[in-house]
Amino acid sequence: MKKFSVLIGIAFLVLLMGCDYFQKSSKEVVVAECYGKYLYESDLQGIVPAGVGTMDSIQRVSTFIDSWIRRQVLIHQAENNLDKEALDLDKQMEEYRNSLVIYAYESQLIDQKLDTIVSEDEIAEYYEQNKEDFQLRNTMVRVVYVILDEDCKQKADFKKLLNDPDTLMLQNIDIQANYYAVKSFVDVDQWIRLDELANIVPIQIFNAESFLKKNKFVSFDVNNYTYMVRFVDYLLEESTSPMEMVRNNIKGVILAQRKQAMIEEMQTALYEKAKNEKAFEVYVGSPNLK
Repeated sequence: MKKFSVLIGIAFLVLLMGCDYFQKSSKEVVVAECYGKYLYESDLQGIVPAGVGTMDSIQRVSTFIDSWIRRQVLIHQAENNLDKEALDLDKQMEEYRNSLVIYAYESQLIDQKLDTIVSEDEIAEYYEQNKEDFQLRNTMVRVVYVILDEDCKQKADFKKLLNDPDTLMLQNIDIQANYYAVKSFVDVDQWIRLDELANIVPIQIFNAESFLKKNKFVSFDVNNYTYMVRFVDYLLEESTSPMEMVRNNIKGVILAQRKQAMIEEMQTALYEKAKNEKAFEVYVGSPNLK
């Protein structure tokens, strides 16, 4: 019976929302109350879009009111169980606001004044001074590979192109691969992890150093496919990364250092300005903080 009465009340509210009755008045009409908190008719504005049927409107309003009540119940429970320090949100909100204001100002300053051009000389200098920071965690390789159907008639052509001891005919390989290869990779400037290559090309490698020293080209058949790989260069695990591999990382570090230096310089300048203007004072005899 009580639930039926609630639905009737909600239906009445929905009907009112469809009329001009839901206008601001000097005295708000209370729709629901929970632990001394009130939900007013004005809070329901916009809950039901124009053109929505009566039953759907009732459901929307009912869901909104129920959600509001559940939230108030949870807030009431939290307020009664948290200590005063946890409930002191004013200080927390002030600190959060201050952090946002400072961050926004620093971001604006960086956008306006930071020099984002990093020269090759700067990158090279940083690389030479910090080589110990660029040790490889994985064995890296530069390769060209093609994957062919096992009965592909162009296998001999690919083998000749890939197995040339003096040069790689990359353009020819790329053109041929577009027609005949199931998959190919011809970017010899890109370093990739050896274990990632092994996930694509099922090479059995037990000792990376020994294998890479002995093999410049490998070809084998597995599961109706022919795999051909030409190893152009390699770097063993724990060796130093080449500069081209870490260039972007170095540039990011240099820019981060510039940002930090700019922020610290700005903070120091503002502090000194405030000091000269006697904008702050530290009082003698202030209580010691422990």
